[in-house]
Amino acid sequence: MELSHLDEKGRARMVDVTDKAETERTASAGGAVFLRPETLALIRAGSVPKGDVYAVARVAGILAAKQVPMLIPMSHPLALSGVKVEFDEDLRADADGMCRISITATVKTVGRTGVEMEALASVCGAALTIYDMCKSADRGMIIGDIRLLSKSGGRSGEFQRGADRKD
Repeated sequence: MELSHLDEKGRARMVDVTDKAETERTASAGGAVFLRPETLALIRAGSVPKGDVYAVARVAGILAAKQVPMLIPMSHPLALSGVKVEFDEDLRADADGMCRISITATVKTVGRTGVEMEALASVCGAALTIYDMCKSADRGMIIGDIRLLSKSGGRSGEFQRGADRKD
């Protein structure tokens, strides 16, 4: 069976995964928000007027993973068995004077298709929430470095960023 988003007449369609085996599938994605040291200090002190930035961003990341079928055309609705969103701060300012909040999302399911898009969407949702909650203090924040870190399960096998040095 060929998996394609095009039918025999070249029209867009959702891929039929009926004949694929259900397996445990996991994907992790990463990304970052680059922000001024003063903005990161506000987050760390719990002084952002909109509330606990990491708590809200974590919930946003989980919700974003669950909404992928509404965001990505022809993606499959999946019963997610786990979504974990983590944050790591780098307080050292780079050459542009920006600090970094790294975001890692790990998504799991048992199903016929992978959760790469859910992990990537989770990172995006968390990053956008950090931006939204802190924009009054720092409109110069940058969201970036969003990428798949790893995936396991399914016919296409394992992927680990950096394992093949082509990434």
